[in-house]
Amino acid sequence: MKQYNGKYQQFKGVSLDDRQWPGKRLTAAPVWCSVDLRDGNQALINPMGIDAKIEFFKMLVAIGFKQIEVGFPSANKTEYDFVRRLIDENLIPDDVWIQVLTQARDQFVQKTIESVRGAKNVIMHLYNATSPAQRQYNFGKNKQEIIDLAVGGVRSIKKNLTLLTEAGTNVMFEYSPENFTETEMDFALEICRAVRDEWGATPDNKIILNLPSTVECNMPNQFADQIEYFCRNIGERENCIISLHNHNDRGEGIAHCELGLLAGAERVEGCLFGNGERTGNMDLVTAALNLYTQGIDPGLDFSNLEEIAALYERLTDMPIHPRQPYAGELVYTAFSGSHQDAIRKAIEARTKLAPDTRWDVPYIPIDPHDIGYEYEGIIRINSQSGKGGAVYILEHEFGIVPPKAMHPVIGSIVKAKADELQRELSAAEIYALFEEKWLKTKSPLNVFEITEKHVEGERGGEGIEHVAQTATIEWLGKRYVITANGNGPLDAFVNIMKRTSAPAFNITSFSEHSIGSGSDTHAISYVQITKEDGTTAWGVGKSSNVGRAGVAAIVSALNFAPQP
Repeated sequence: MKQYNGKYQQFKGVSLDDRQWPGKRLTAAPVWCSVDLRDGNQALINPMGIDAKIEFFKMLVAIGFKQIEVGFPSANKTEYDFVRRLIDENLIPDDVWIQVLTQARDQFVQKTIESVRGAKNVIMHLYNATSPAQRQYNFGKNKQEIIDLAVGGVRSIKKNLTLLTEAGTNVMFEYSPENFTETEMDFALEICRAVRDEWGATPDNKIILNLPSTVECNMPNQFADQIEYFCRNIGERENCIISLHNHNDRGEGIAHCELGLLAGAERVEGCLFGNGERTGNMDLVTAALNLYTQGIDPGLDFSNLEEIAALYERLTDMPIHPRQPYAGELVYTAFSGSHQDAIRKAIEARTKLAPDTRWDVPYIPIDPHDIGYEYEGIIRINSQSGKGGAVYILEHEFGIVPPKAMHPVIGSIVKAKADELQRELSAAEIYALFEEKWLKTKSPLNVFEITEKHVEGERGGEGIEHVAQTATIEWLGKRYVITANGNGPLDAFVNIMKRTSAPAFNITSFSEHSIGSGSDTHAISYVQITKEDGTTAWGVGKSSNVGRAGVAAIVSALNFAPQP
């Protein structure tokens, strides 16, 4: 940045020394209105065609939106034809209100009303710009002229409404003083009162006063002060529904929305995944799921969020950022070793708890299952990862459950490989590395053939089963054919190895479990040996024969090559 030159100034908020919103809590969801098909669509590089918009509309209905802004019908033929198809093809459920946007000019109002003939529930949305900059640069009008324009738009709507009301259409009216946040607060109140009074709002025929943060220009607390000030001073509050329409120019759209609700607003407009002009509209998905994580029913169904995200990307041709809250590819992923270990332990512990136990998994603010995601992608491995992450992948992807004492060895090998490649390792690569290091080793010890003869003790006595085992093996290129006895296949093989030139060792840890199911069930054994020089090594063996799995684990341990 160059040296500050004075052309930017701090936002001057309203004076509200006795503000009440900081001490309030959200207890219920607002009324949600999706503006994806208007604000969102106009911001796309390639706006959606009618068929794509219909598919998007159906998705919004399935999510649970009861108010959906469907377009600006007077703007062009595509917008008009889309609204007509929704109505003519009976695609709008009886409990859903479609919202149509119009400017405060008679010809636009007439075209808009024509477009919604036959709809059951319609919100007529009138707007005009009110900020000092727009009054000066865009319109060259004074405050009274701007008020006259808005009031004239209301009159035009009322004059043409019989086309709808006589056909049984329910009509609500919404007014937006565009760029509310940069409009003088007293003037915003003045123009909204004038519009409300012209409409004739009553408790049974409320007006929606939508207060757009068209360009986000202040801090969230200052915005909340504006909303509380407006709610206190508008008058006839019982005749009004206060609505928010936040953008994200400062990256604080969600915070503005949440604090605006605390300050008295009861309705929210936004777009899925924050689509919209410039930095986007307020993200409806994040706002709704933020409520959900606080124990508040958002009234929207994102239980299949992964599918919704995929459909959104296809219809809009807009990618969702990997770090997008709740929906991004990486938001349930941990690469850090300490994070992985905490997540793994918490998830394993929760398998023993009731499904409705309060969610408290470290680093994961929402149960991925609640929104249609699986746990498999939570832990991913790169050079920053720890032992817990690699073990989690082996256990949950491949059914391999190594003893805890072996975890550091596995983790160090996987981490070294990721560091060498300077990238993330896939689950398949982690398993391949595990196979290479433990399951497929053949040097310096190689086993060619093993035969066994079992000799049982006297029936009914305390005799111990004995195994006479003959093995053909190779150690450091020298071949041996040795027979030895033992109290089982594992013990017999240990006694065979004592008669070779291999270093002497003792088994200091042994565990095993089954893997697979049915005819594909195998035993997998984990052995730790301690050599005569005091060094230890882990080995892993896998076989359809339980005894042979243990033998293979000893071979693996003797062949294990530690990291350089």
